[in-house]
Amino acid sequence: MQHNMMSWKKGLAALCLLAITGLTGCDQKTDAAAQNVGYDGLSPNTPLRVDPQTRTVTMLVQVNGRFLTDDTRHGIVYKGGSNSQKSLFIGYAPPKALYDALKQIHATPGDNMTMDNKETTHVAGSKLAISVTWAGAAKAYSFDDVIVDSNGRKPDMRFGGNLTAAEEKKTGCLLCLDSCPVGIISNAVYTYGAVEKRGEVKFTGNAALLPPDGTLATVSFNVME
Repeated sequence: MQHNMMSWKKGLAALCLLAITGLTGCDQKTDAAAQNVGYDGLSPNTPLRVDPQTRTVTMLVQVNGRFLTDDTRHGIVYKGGSNSQKSLFIGYAPPKALYDALKQIHATPGDNMTMDNKETTHVAGSKLAISVTWAGAAKAYSFDDVIVDSNGRKPDMRFGGNLTAAEEKKTGCLLCLDSCPVGIISNAVYTYGAVEKRGEVKFTGNAALLPPDGTLATVSFNVME
């Protein structure tokens, strides 16, 4: 009787171990699958593509549906940054990775913005043509197609640089919609404070064009000069 009881307990333990092992295996498989979800050959593990011949960097992003109605000064912010929920697009590459990628295609950082001059200085650096596309999009749309400027002005996107400030502040800012001393790329049309401090302009995503919240997309940066 005692022998049968011990055998039963061993069998039960083996079944429990098998079940735990199986669940762990499933979890690992699910995690791996989640990490490999992507679009256009990019994924969270490989969020950037660099093409030196066309001088283009392409980055994986995700649409933040909140800013299809609310306004923001943040175009793209890295998902690991403190401002990650404040932007129209959530980026999968950190600031240094985007900075380094732009340097690889021979973009020149302006590095002319400081915390002291930010409200009177327009960001400098290589001019970038920016486009956005996603599964089901009719084409790759220019950034001014997907962003609505309340003044009707087209953005003038520049490789501002600001890598030291970006790494110190840890906001994750990749693309700002007014000139910024922290963002890797920003809009030279407006100086810092035009959106949140002085109310000169409002920016929202183009709800008539952009796909729903959570949709993966790619943003491409091409050096124009």
